[in-house]
Amino acid sequence: MEKPTCETTFVVPFHDVDMLKVAWHGHYYKYFELGRTALFRKFNFDVEEIGALGYAMVISESFCRHMRPLRYGMTVAVSATLEEHEFYLQIDYALRNQATSKRLAWGRTKQVTLNRESGELYMCTPRPVLKAFGLAEHDENEER
Repeated sequence: MEKPTCETTFVVPFHDVDMLKVAWHGHYYKYFELGRTALFRKFNFDVEEIGALGYAMVISESFCRHMRPLRYGMTVAVSATLEEHEFYLQIDYALRNQATSKRLAWGRTKQVTLNRESGELYMCTPRPVLKAFGLAEHDENEER
């Protein structure tokens, strides 16, 4: 089965850079989030759909390896791939300079699912979340 993946682009804005026109390292997570959002939207599974199922999803772990600086005005491609899904959603990211295809950074986030009302952590990713990404079969008799 092919892993759910998506790619989108953005241009590094002036308000994200320092005097040397280099993006601050903390913004890389914001750029990863652009990829994650595009991935979830590709599967029609955004904030509204998650909430309608009675869930909340939060980051439990994150990592970023910086390889080359992102500079003001650079067009960057960010790819997001859903790599693991049994206990949490692990999304792997790659940032590349669109003009040269050189890798700028890579990283990952792990998102866990919570019951929206109680805040209780689900120890496994709920089937409706897996179904949204085509990772589980639909069962009419199944509850959340």
